[in-house]
Amino acid sequence: MSRDARVDDYIARSADFARPILEHLRELVHRALPGAEEAIKWNMPHFLISGKNVAGMAAFKAHCTFVIHGDGRQGDAMGQFGRITALSDLPAESDLAQKLQTAQGRVETSGTARKPETPRKPKPAIAMPDDFAAALAAVPGARAAFDSFTSAQQRDYLEWITEAKTAVTRDRRIGQSAEWLAKGKKRNWKYEKC
Repeated sequence: MSRDARVDDYIARSADFARPILEHLRELVHRALPGAEEAIKWNMPHFLISGKNVAGMAAFKAHCTFVIHGDGRQGDAMGQFGRITALSDLPAESDLAQKLQTAQGRVETSGTARKPETPRKPKPAIAMPDDFAAALAAVPGARAAFDSFTSAQQRDYLEWITEAKTAVTRDRRIGQSAEWLAKGKKRNWKYEKC
């Protein structure tokens, strides 16, 4: 168990109501995670495994907070447990210990306490509108430029055209797109660095 004197100082400087809460959380973390190290990060006590954040706690004027990294956010205060003003506001010790050990497992297997991100689903393809295809065919080089773009660059044009709210706007966008494509320009060419 690695203790940091700065955490002792932090707790000692906290409001009277906060000290027992912070001391309780500190002891609970060390019981649940015997190898945890302490540090001050973002001006708050944190508990680390192999140098990676697992949990942190903080005291404010009228409440404390406790965060287990990677365990999601709930409530209107920092961390998952809302505004903690008394020990009775905390969940059961066994529940907290389980959450801490789960976060430790994430650190040990992936190097971070965060939950692994689920891969994003690819966006569905947007069909080429007939009027846009006709406009591209009528302007030399426009269709060839469009076909040479990546699917994301093609999507930029297709979304811009298909999301038009009126026929007048759609026609204007189709004409502008054909003109830009004939020059080999991407949809957002104005914002590219020269």
